[in-house]
Amino acid sequence: MTDTPRAPSQIAGFIAKYDAAVAKLIRSTRTALRKRLPTATELVYDNYQFLVFGFSSTVRPSDCIVSLAASPKGVALSFYYGATLPDPRGILLGNGAQNRFIRLPSARTLSEPAVAALIRTAVTHAKTPLPKTGRGATIVKSVSATQRPRRKS
Repeated sequence: MTDTPRAPSQIAGFIAKYDAAVAKLIRSTRTALRKRLPTATELVYDNYQFLVFGFSSTVRPSDCIVSLAASPKGVALSFYYGATLPDPRGILLGNGAQNRFIRLPSARTLSEPAVAALIRTAVTHAKTPLPKTGRGATIVKSVSATQRPRRKS
């Protein structure tokens, strides 16, 4: 699987819709997570409410391990199967049947011991393991025709 040919320019356009501080946070957290999960396939969704970068072991959304969800308020690290992850520090937010998340004030949050441990645990609990070698593709999966404003009003 190769990158979507237009992905870099499309993604730059998606991020440019945000205020400068949020755009910078999106870029820095995405770069940090890509370095942490280099073999993951990055699935990009510019949805109605969020810009989402899913890091998956395959091209299937159901194999997503973690994702970054950006809104005008900032960026969150979402654990696709977070409800089943052990969370001894109690840092996961949300109470849905499946998903849990952590707000990311900066990319450095991804390196905090409790957050890094949750990412490692999510990777080891993945239904389909990440490839051992190679670089995962970046694929723009969908762009919503209508979207909520990406900048604070």
